[in-house]
Amino acid sequence: MAELLLRCIIGPRLRRVHRRPRHHGDSAAAAGGAGGVGPGFYYQPRILEKHSDSILGWAYVLWSVSYYTSPLLLLYFYRKGYIVMSKIIPATPYASAFLLFLTGVACLRGMSRWANPEYVEFITILAETKKQNTEENKRRLASYSFDFGHWPMDFSWSEVTSPKGGSVPNGGVPLLKPELKYRGAGDGLVCNILRLPCQFVSYLIAKSFGRRMLYPGSVSLLQKAIMPMLIQGQTRLMEEYQGKRAKLISCDGNQIDTVFVDRRTAGTENGKKLVICCEGNAGFYEVGCVSTPLEAGYSVLGWNHPGFAGSTGVPFPQNEANAMDVVIQYAMHRLDFTPDSIIMYAWSIGGFTATWATMNYPEISALVLDASFDDLVPLALKVMPETCRGLVTRTVREYLNLNNAEQLCKYQGPLVLIRRTKDEIITTIPDDIMSNRGNDLLLKLLQFRYPKVMAEEGVRVVREWLSASNPLQETALYSRYEVHDDWCVSVLQSYRSEHGHIYPWTVGEDMTAEGRRQLAIFLAHKYMRNFDATHCTPLPASEFPMPWSL
Repeated sequence: MAELLLRCIIGPRLRRVHRRPRHHGDSAAAAGGAGGVGPGFYYQPRILEKHSDSILGWAYVLWSVSYYTSPLLLLYFYRKGYIVMSKIIPATPYASAFLLFLTGVACLRGMSRWANPEYVEFITILAETKKQNTEENKRRLASYSFDFGHWPMDFSWSEVTSPKGGSVPNGGVPLLKPELKYRGAGDGLVCNILRLPCQFVSYLIAKSFGRRMLYPGSVSLLQKAIMPMLIQGQTRLMEEYQGKRAKLISCDGNQIDTVFVDRRTAGTENGKKLVICCEGNAGFYEVGCVSTPLEAGYSVLGWNHPGFAGSTGVPFPQNEANAMDVVIQYAMHRLDFTPDSIIMYAWSIGGFTATWATMNYPEISALVLDASFDDLVPLALKVMPETCRGLVTRTVREYLNLNNAEQLCKYQGPLVLIRRTKDEIITTIPDDIMSNRGNDLLLKLLQFRYPKVMAEEGVRVVREWLSASNPLQETALYSRYEVHDDWCVSVLQSYRSEHGHIYPWTVGEDMTAEGRRQLAIFLAHKYMRNFDATHCTPLPASEFPMPWSL
């Protein structure tokens, strides 16, 4: 009894009991309890638990506000002369009394839970699952929505060997390292010492507000504000699509919150394919881009960035790549999808992890990038003062280097880019479609894959094609340059049959300028699709394209 009371005191907050399909021989289902076929319902705490939760919740908000404003608070207290022992010691009893009060509130909440049969049933199932992590126990536990930190581990990166055949360094999986350029050519001890102040400032910027500006979804206060929306989205995935939630452990020890919807039993071609979704900087799989492939009938694996919702850690590039790696390992070794049946789908900043995945797992069948960009530096410079240009560039390159284009060019497979014609986020000039960084992503890709076609004339006509913001303008440009799709396809197929499929291709080397212009526009049209919408408009399933291939 004492052990059960302790579990109720320190146990997680229960939010919802999901509706699950009936399983043969399941007594709980037969009784209409958790795991049964009855409708799902939100957990109703008793009065004491409800008010205790409210008090502890406000204490958490107070702590979060204090944490984020701590530099200003410390400066204020220092100027007022409060940070001295003569002021701190008298305040200690008040702090101790406040902590004792919160402990008492937590105990009262536990006693209220102890008297609630629904919570006792849940906490008993959770304890049994932690002792014996069997499929039956996990199925029963999956009927509950609660704080994900208490969820048992389902898969660890250490369960499989590295795809490269060796061990992973302490920092994690490999990343492309940026070439850092400093003023002057000196690399001696004195030059390194002189750079230390700037490096220290860059470190502080990246670790404080820089990371939170780049990934606002990792801010705990924002997560708390949108928690009802996340629970509603999670309910939809669990109850309507029979989603399977799982906790993955990446090589840096972070816990990654994932959900898997299996459509293989539907018997459709789309259901046999797995779409791994990479969300934006304020996106969560509960309310993110997973809806698009779900509506299109694909099997779907969604995951949250480190520090988002149930995932732990912070979303720096290295942690992001580590998380992406364990998600792919989980898809291949636990969900039993082969790489050639996996499609990477990314929205916005999710393009970094998606391009990392295709760079390191080149057997992945396809890549779809929606509203993504080539490089973070131009977008960071857009929102920062011009006087900070050097500092911003250095900070991004050293700590927040999202080099999507560089990673994309390492992938040899089929891909498609989706450009939002009214995008207001990844444009450097408002209402200027030519400043959309998706344009630069396409140009860098084509220049790498088809360098002879994308000579000076090729770049010019592709830029002209990119200036078209609607299908009518695209068709007019196609007609003006007399682009013949059949001829372009035959030229490319002939080159591939003779030289192989490995990029870069030298096709267009002995071609007329007119032929290169036709090929350039044809390739741009095949690699990029326009979608007449703003950055955050959900992509309809009808607009979810599969990449073009010869």
